[in-house]
Amino acid sequence: MNWQTAVILVGMSLIIGGLLSPVWRQSLQRQRIAATPFPTHWRKILKQQLPLYRALPADLQMRLKKLIQLFIAQKQFIGCEGLVITDEIRINIAAQACLLMLNRPTQLFPNLKSVLVYPAAYQVAQNQPDAAGVVHDQMQVRLGESWQQGKVVLSWPDSQQGAANPTDGHNVVLHEFAHQLDQENGAANGAPFLATTEAYRVWSKVLTTEFEALQHRLAHGLPSLFDPYAATNPAEFFAVITEVFFEQGMLFQHQHPKLYQQLKQYYRLDPALWTP
Repeated sequence: MNWQTAVILVGMSLIIGGLLSPVWRQSLQRQRIAATPFPTHWRKILKQQLPLYRALPADLQMRLKKLIQLFIAQKQFIGCEGLVITDEIRINIAAQACLLMLNRPTQLFPNLKSVLVYPAAYQVAQNQPDAAGVVHDQMQVRLGESWQQGKVVLSWPDSQQGAANPTDGHNVVLHEFAHQLDQENGAANGAPFLATTEAYRVWSKVLTTEFEALQHRLAHGLPSLFDPYAATNPAEFFAVITEVFFEQGMLFQHQHPKLYQQLKQYYRLDPALWTP
């Protein structure tokens, strides 16, 4: 083999390797989807089931539709306990999840592989120690959960209800996919991936202050914009305030301006301007 032949073979191997790389494949997939019209019957589902979609500016509506197509192409939907996955389920859940990614210049939930959907709230066995340290098996009812190992689990009727009422500040899909963002850099701890050390410093200062203020209000029986579950730990705090950020933006901005500003910078969105 002469030198020129060797160079040609090496070049071909580099090209083939590049074509087969995950980043290249994802780029080709994005280009293909960008050129593919959003199916008409998907648009009908989106308009009927996601009132918040109609409140978005036109450019964000277009971006959301492309993200939905990409999400459905990349993620596997699995029906549990006999639930048959339909386009309605796919579009509804994908649309809500992709709201979090509208203006974020990152991959679309890169660690997520599959979405498991139950026909109702489901039960999970939980080991619970008592005061004496004896561990008891208990069944816990759940509406959803996010696994660091690439799975999100959801109750379909609760996911549907969350989409149908975009102003109550409660949305299980937004909640669990906020956990997915939090888990991109390790176990969920209320500090998702941020660009700079300074961003982490400010994030920690603002969210810690607000988290402790919420715990104080609940301890004294005072009302709060945020569900009491947000006081469980920093990870749940981030997930709950994400729900409120997208569904009650104007009220959030008025009552917690510094906290709202942190989420506005993180998501690169301003839901206070939307009117569902």
